[in-house]
Amino acid sequence: MNKTTLARTLACLFRSGLLSCGLVLAAGLLAFALAAENDTLEVFLETKAPEAEVFKAQSLGLPAKETDTPYVAFGQWLPALLTQFNQLPEVQAQLTRQQQAELAIQAADRAVYNPELGLNYQNADTDSYSLGLSQTLDWGDKRGVATKRAELEAQILFADIGLERNQMLAERLLALAEQAQSRKALTFAEQQLRFTKAQLGIAKQRLAAGDLSNVELQLMQLELATNTADYALAEQVALVADGKVIELLGDNNLAFSEFIKEIHVFVAQAKQAPAPELSTYKSTLPALASAYQQVLLARVNAMQVKADTSADPTISLGAEKEGTDNKLGVGVSIPLQVRNNYSELQAVADKGIAIAEQGYLARERVLTAKQKHVLYALPRLLERYQDWRELVQVSGAKAAKSLSQQWQAGDVSTSEYLQSRRQLAASYLVGLNLETAIYQSWLTWMGESGQLMPFLNGTAEQIGQAPSHMPNAAARTVNQ
Repeated sequence: MNKTTLARTLACLFRSGLLSCGLVLAAGLLAFALAAENDTLEVFLETKAPEAEVFKAQSLGLPAKETDTPYVAFGQWLPALLTQFNQLPEVQAQLTRQQQAELAIQAADRAVYNPELGLNYQNADTDSYSLGLSQTLDWGDKRGVATKRAELEAQILFADIGLERNQMLAERLLALAEQAQSRKALTFAEQQLRFTKAQLGIAKQRLAAGDLSNVELQLMQLELATNTADYALAEQVALVADGKVIELLGDNNLAFSEFIKEIHVFVAQAKQAPAPELSTYKSTLPALASAYQQVLLARVNAMQVKADTSADPTISLGAEKEGTDNKLGVGVSIPLQVRNNYSELQAVADKGIAIAEQGYLARERVLTAKQKHVLYALPRLLERYQDWRELVQVSGAKAAKSLSQQWQAGDVSTSEYLQSRRQLAASYLVGLNLETAIYQSWLTWMGESGQLMPFLNGTAEQIGQAPSHMPNAAARTVNQ
């Protein structure tokens, strides 16, 4: 096959959608380069000459600015996803729980005691009538303590719901990322199958020409069977990923774009933060809000014990008529805490404060350790990912083309040729695993620490106003 035919083939594959993904394009170039130099492979696809020149450059591992793909920022695809996310029944239930907590605050901010009205009639030689009104005073401020408690419980609920929502969103973003990875793996497996079929045709022609042994032809047939099985497994994984997205979001064709670049920016900013600022940042993690409010709630519990066991006086007014005599009375009653002064209950509440403080410190220690681990592991994963992308997308394509030429010339045996192809394919799949590991590590941490939604909202506002472009070999994959 001449270079013009090769370029036309690659361009038409791109227009048909087989090479639409950035990383898949790189993998496709690797696999197709293995069959690029065969003069007997017939191609019946037509394309324009400028497109052919572009893809001929890419087949050599060179950048092609003409095929730059627009970078899809958070601000372009995230709002639609969040709209879909907010319509989920789980999220709607959270909103109802928030409204319930607000009503609980209003209910707590009501008078503790209502007045009591008493009527009495006595039939005797001299009939008597009496009317009494009594009111217990909230001397221990039960109402104020109950309001503070309801407010803190609401804040704890809001913090827990926010953290839960971050984790839910992280789980769904990870499902979308895994779906994108599985689709790229499926496309790559399909390309490998197509290319192996083409190479098998070449091998049959070489066998007929006496340039290849029957054993080597059988090796090619076994390779085709292996690629067929790989394609079936990749399709199964993709179907599972689609099912998970449907289960979590109700649709498997949501707008989504890869955001490793944003993860890299986040990690770089976190590592460059000075030590005092980083220390303050740790103590204000959203995930610690609930634990901190628990400490405040424990203190309010101690106040509530004191308020509940306080001796609230009762004032009463009474009017009585007995025969022709009219009487008016005023009374005050105060409970005497003689037999039980409730000191043990107060001690129990004080111990609860110490327990809540230790729980906060333990939670802070765990989150701080996890943050250090993430800031230690993610930069290394990103570095390995960058190294992989440079080697596979540039050096790998050149190695694949050279290998194909040597095999067709008979300089490399079929077994060595197939082994080298498997190594190149394995290197691509390693890259997919690296991408998945980066998403999993970052999203898990951001969801667990409660930073995901604030980060996405802030980044969407900033990046949505700054369009940029990335080379097609490293372009973002949009799942439409």
